[in-house]
Amino acid sequence: MSHTQHHKGYEKKRAKLLAPYIPQIQGVEPSLQKENRIQMSQAAPPGSKHNKSRATNTRDERFRSDLHTEAVHAALAKYKERKMPMPSKRRSVLVQSSVEACTPPDTSSPSEDEGSLRRAGRMVSSTPYQNHPAPNVEHWFNRVIQGSSTSSSASSTSSHPGGSVHAATAVLADLMAYTQIDNHSAPPDVTGLLEHSLHADRDRPPVASVKVVPRGYNHSSVMETADGVPVNSRVSSKIQQLLNTLKRPKRPSLREFFIDDFEELVDVQQPDPNQPKAEGNQMSPLAGEPLGVVTNWPPSLLASLQRWGITQPRSPCLTALDNAGKPVYTLTYGKLWTRSQKLAFTLLNKLSTRNEPLLLPGDRVALVFPNSDPVMFMVAFYGCLLAELIPVPIEVPLTRKDAGSQQIGFLLGSCGVTLALTTDACQKGLPKAQTGEVVTFKGWPRLLWFVTDGKHVVKPPKDWHPTIREANNEIAYIEYKTSKEGSTMGITVSHPAMLAHCHALTQACGYTEAETICNVLDFKRDAGLWHGVLTSVMTRMHVISIPYSLMKVNPLSWIQKVHTYKARVAVVKSRDMHWSLLAQRDQRDISLSSLRMLIVTDGANPWSISSCDAFLNVFQARGLRPEVICPCASSAEGMTVAIRRPPESGVPPPGKAVLSMSGLSHSVIRVDTEEKLSVLTVQDVGQVMPGALVCVVRVEGTPYLCQTDEVGEICVSSGSTGVAYYGLPGMTKNTFQTIPVRASGGPISGRPFTRTSLLGFVGPDNLVFIVGRMDGLMTVCGRRHNADDVVATALAVEPMKFVYRGRIAVFSVSVLHDERIVVVAEQRPDASEEGSFQWMSRVLQAIDSIHQVGVYCLALVPANTMPKAPLGGIHIAETKQRFLEGALHPCNVLMCPHSCVTNLPKPRQKQPEVGPASMIVGNLVAGKRIAQACGRDVAQLEDNDQARKFLYMQDVLQWRAQATPDHPLFLVLNAKGTVSSTASCLQLQKRAERVAMALIEKGRLNPGDHVALVYPPGIDLIATFYGCLYAGCVPVTVRPPHPQNLATTLPTVKMIVEVSKSVCILTTQAIMKLLKSKEAVAAVDVKSWPMVLDTDDLPRTKRLQIYKPPTPEMLAYLDFSVSTMGILAGVKMSHAATSALCRSIKLQCELYPSRQIAICLDPYCGLGFALWCLSSVYSGHQSILVPPLELDSNVSLWLSAVSQYKVRITFCSYSVMEMCTKGLGTQTETLRLRNINLSCVRTCMVVAEERPRITLTQSFSKIFKDLGLSPRAVSTTFGCRVNMAVCLQVKLEGKMTEGGIGPDPTTVYLDMRALRHERVRMVERGSPHSLSLMESGKILPGVKVVIANTETKGPLGDSHLGEVWVSSPHNATGYYTVYGEDALHADHFNTKLSFGDTQTVWARTGYLGFLRRTELTDASGERHDALYVVGSLDETLELRGMRYHPIDIETSVIRSHKSIAECAVFTWTNLLVVVVELSGSEQEALDLVPLVTNVVLEDHYLIVGVVVVVDPGVIPINSRGEKQRMHLRDGFLADQLDPIYVAYNM
Repeated sequence: MSHTQHHKGYEKKRAKLLAPYIPQIQGVEPSLQKENRIQMSQAAPPGSKHNKSRATNTRDERFRSDLHTEAVHAALAKYKERKMPMPSKRRSVLVQSSVEACTPPDTSSPSEDEGSLRRAGRMVSSTPYQNHPAPNVEHWFNRVIQGSSTSSSASSTSSHPGGSVHAATAVLADLMAYTQIDNHSAPPDVTGLLEHSLHADRDRPPVASVKVVPRGYNHSSVMETADGVPVNSRVSSKIQQLLNTLKRPKRPSLREFFIDDFEELVDVQQPDPNQPKAEGNQMSPLAGEPLGVVTNWPPSLLASLQRWGITQPRSPCLTALDNAGKPVYTLTYGKLWTRSQKLAFTLLNKLSTRNEPLLLPGDRVALVFPNSDPVMFMVAFYGCLLAELIPVPIEVPLTRKDAGSQQIGFLLGSCGVTLALTTDACQKGLPKAQTGEVVTFKGWPRLLWFVTDGKHVVKPPKDWHPTIREANNEIAYIEYKTSKEGSTMGITVSHPAMLAHCHALTQACGYTEAETICNVLDFKRDAGLWHGVLTSVMTRMHVISIPYSLMKVNPLSWIQKVHTYKARVAVVKSRDMHWSLLAQRDQRDISLSSLRMLIVTDGANPWSISSCDAFLNVFQARGLRPEVICPCASSAEGMTVAIRRPPESGVPPPGKAVLSMSGLSHSVIRVDTEEKLSVLTVQDVGQVMPGALVCVVRVEGTPYLCQTDEVGEICVSSGSTGVAYYGLPGMTKNTFQTIPVRASGGPISGRPFTRTSLLGFVGPDNLVFIVGRMDGLMTVCGRRHNADDVVATALAVEPMKFVYRGRIAVFSVSVLHDERIVVVAEQRPDASEEGSFQWMSRVLQAIDSIHQVGVYCLALVPANTMPKAPLGGIHIAETKQRFLEGALHPCNVLMCPHSCVTNLPKPRQKQPEVGPASMIVGNLVAGKRIAQACGRDVAQLEDNDQARKFLYMQDVLQWRAQATPDHPLFLVLNAKGTVSSTASCLQLQKRAERVAMALIEKGRLNPGDHVALVYPPGIDLIATFYGCLYAGCVPVTVRPPHPQNLATTLPTVKMIVEVSKSVCILTTQAIMKLLKSKEAVAAVDVKSWPMVLDTDDLPRTKRLQIYKPPTPEMLAYLDFSVSTMGILAGVKMSHAATSALCRSIKLQCELYPSRQIAICLDPYCGLGFALWCLSSVYSGHQSILVPPLELDSNVSLWLSAVSQYKVRITFCSYSVMEMCTKGLGTQTETLRLRNINLSCVRTCMVVAEERPRITLTQSFSKIFKDLGLSPRAVSTTFGCRVNMAVCLQVKLEGKMTEGGIGPDPTTVYLDMRALRHERVRMVERGSPHSLSLMESGKILPGVKVVIANTETKGPLGDSHLGEVWVSSPHNATGYYTVYGEDALHADHFNTKLSFGDTQTVWARTGYLGFLRRTELTDASGERHDALYVVGSLDETLELRGMRYHPIDIETSVIRSHKSIAECAVFTWTNLLVVVVELSGSEQEALDLVPLVTNVVLEDHYLIVGVVVVVDPGVIPINSRGEKQRMHLRDGFLADQLDPIYVAYNM
């Protein structure tokens, strides 16, 4: 799909999505919105700048000058807008993934616990449109569509001729040019050690550097500078920007450390000697006032219920409201008492299974009630208590995928819950299975659902009475809580604790009978339950319950109800105050003078203070007294820990502390004086609860008491805390039975304490201050940061323009032995790309400046897509989980590993060279054998090999044509599996003669002329090859161009023809037409083709005089192949080498005429060519030829052929094996039904020029085991340019022939960290950082291998890593290059060791590997020497002084996410670039960026510089299935990949 199409579709879609909202964007007059305010507030988030223009309102002036925002803006001002390269994003990704993103659905809301739009007026103050009307929609509409200079392809930008794009780009460029980009200076070395540039004098210079442009790239647009680097490409300018950003001096990094023997990185980070330390005395535990003794205090909560139910039956207990704010039902104490009894009786007596009662006292029961039905919940809760059942209140599961729902299921399972109580309406709304029953949610136990509405419960008989005991130590209820890691725990609360907590709250808050209390919180847990369901019944209060759904529609509802009911107490969270601030415009007639306590239950949150101040500021005029605001601190484990007392109780005035953030990060309290920027202002949460003893202990290790100026975890000992985590005795002991100790080591008291997970200290006047929570604690580099503080800083950066409803989540993930901070925010649907990116960079700077900590990853997700907690907050644990699983689907990501990761090991320094003498001595002293190995000696092998008599292949063919004329040599199969052509010895001979005649007579060619053979795989190719030999010409096999893809495949053909100096092309008529077609004219200069002859209808010939070469050292053929580095290299094969190669293969595989082998390889180069064209003629066996191209239309073709012909030996390539594994993995059953049986296969060899792909061969063996494939059958081979066949692993018949059957290939496990240091260190299977390596096969007869040091060229010892050198009669004789630079590469083919055996001539393979003598013996009784190939030297990346093999990094990356189909890495100016193919949907593209960065850091200690996400199939692959990383690099730099997303890691 072209960009312009994307673009039009995008515009249309965008316009459609936005149509309903355009009026708001233009800023509607507030007066017009009054009537339909309710609808408005659903469409535009409350508090978005569109539905209020209060710019001139002075009431919130005080709030605007909030310290923190000023600090943030001051901090940002210091940064002079330094700019980072902006990520490139494909157009289609710009279109928001869901329509939902533009239409805020009901569930959206400011976050509840995660810091919502916490800074109302202040946020307003920071929007620049303050005193101007909001710009009209066209203005930003055009900007979004045109000004986005982020598209990765030039075509999309050029489709807008206006100047807008250029303007936007120019602005961006200005912003980014913070440091002068100096094109002349060398790129900075980010990695700390200058990497060898690809063009530096490496040992192995690039061969015949002809760049072949791979498929999919437009050749003409690659403008290259002299050293092959495209100029003036947008990508490289972005990389330049990135380098400039990285070059800027950072904060001094931590002391680097380096332990040579790559022991695990232990972070020996030295604490800063100047960091602040606590200096105060040891704190002394702080006791609350004693619990008052009340004479008629009930012995249990149920006794209270009974008392009020009988003596005050008409007294109102609870009023429920509907979504319009109308009271729907008032539950009286009488009704609560009778309805609870009915339910208790029904539960105990009317539910049975097989005549056994379903429930027994003490059983746990789930309470599943919607937030809008407090009445039914209260009845169910007390009904359970009366029946002596234990209620477990949980949220209503709405879908099978609710955030955290699975963990709730685990909790229910561990509590043994079998019954769930719910309402009729709720039960109807739950998802149902086919049977009509409620589905079993993921991870949940099977539940019986019981509806508690009137018609299902039974009135108990007159003589039945519930047992009301004194509060004994039984469990009363279980409250759930979600831990930082996302697991859900049940906190058990006993009857005495429940009673004591109600008692303490009543005393602390001065509750009196018949008071009215307004409860805005969730009544199922926490303060909502404690005040609104339990304590209220204890003291017979009247609760007005405000449902969350009403708050969403009308944020003022709770204030209106306080006014209407003259409520004395309201229980709220800071976000409720905040929402009402945003909506309080036209409510003149409200009075809050009745309130004596406004309990702020999240007052312990650092940002609650600004909500409290702002609220007071606005509502003081409406009768709200300042001293009424009572923040409190509580946690699920400790219940209420401290609360500010109501004014009438005569307590000291409230306090505020302005603390230094940097001090807090070291857990030290310093009232800040100098640095006005990084401070935290906190309010006290009042006094310790009555009857409680509180102390502060160290967070980690032994719970020592803190000093007075130190922050620690608050611990409380009282009768009113939770008792245990249900079913988790170990965690219970740590949390609920902590024994704090003094510095001397003695316990501070005999009573156990409960850890509350609140972090804080005790301030002056014994006021308690809280500065954070354990689950928001992030310890980075030994300093502690609180997630909520970071959220507050992020929110202070102009959030209204970019962040949807202030929804920001902050958490830390562990990467490379330290915590790393991640910030995720929801992006407003109308935010522009540039705007959001700018906001992101400002957030990074603000956090860096205020908290002195780097953000590792900042992600923006579309509005409404972060997982929600039950009441609208952000479900942090689930967000983190999705981030780590790659399921967040962000629309923008900025990673900063370069600035955050300071604990990498030191770059490795190369050791000075060691002289040969000391090396050899070293070898002798160590008793090491020199690493040398050879195959069997060809001369010793007496075989009845007739072909040996002939020096030349053409003679062998002639002899076979006379001796066995009708013996079939070749069968070629087509996609249907039928034989498309065959050739016997005689037929092949005849066709070859005709070709030779044509060359001599039609072509007028001379012996020694080069001829290009351009044929599809088949008999023609083989016949023309021998025809050339008959005529004395030198054949060059060339893969034909692809008719559908001429533009990219034809230039390669042209290049080989030119480079090989071919004077003639032999081909078929069809291909001949193609070479001269119109399409070909567009791709190459067709006029310069040499003579083209087609061999389709050649005339019969008279006897031909076959050409006899004067010496076997003469050139027989040229073998051209494109290396993975994109280098086209042709090697020369002499007649002698050709025959020797065939003889070696014949001996190794025991080939003779009665054999059949199947070959599924490309016949154009290397061993594939030798097996296809040479081997059968030499050994006389029959070859079944399966062209790999045919597998595209019939994947099972090769395996069917193997089964049909009962083949014992077969050859394939990795790409064929991969096609079979992917294409047939699920179809083995179908294949079995088609009678495909692979038990005949003794050996299946993968022909390759790379390290064995062990995972692929293993999965192939595993999948096809079901079809009878022996687990030992699959083995690998190794060949390279200088020698086509170094190793072949063949398993033959059981008989021990003359050294025929060898041992199975062995596998070793290497330490990857040692390998990077160019050392071999064996480890156990499954060790961390281990790499499994399979031996590359058995060395062929006549082949000798030695391992040499790449620098000194001296021989190495056993199990040492070095370059593999090979000596054999079938080595190629040299490179055949365009420029005839033979001298340059001569040493590849004839080089000698610098000491030891200095006589033998070796060829250098260019591969790193090692030899290892195994415990196994081969047939001759010798111990078997295994050759392990690690990888090509050319491909290795030198980073941080270490040598990396791309495949190792790629393997890690592919493992990191299920949607990564393929991966390739390369370096560019010392930056590691990772390209991943995305097989999933485009919205997953950005999920990959953090995962890729994480895994490369963890596994390889490398920081990824650029992550490029592309479509499947973009990474070019050659015919052997190897990645062409250099082509990819050129394509990336020339901006030709059309990536979905490019992320530049800072």
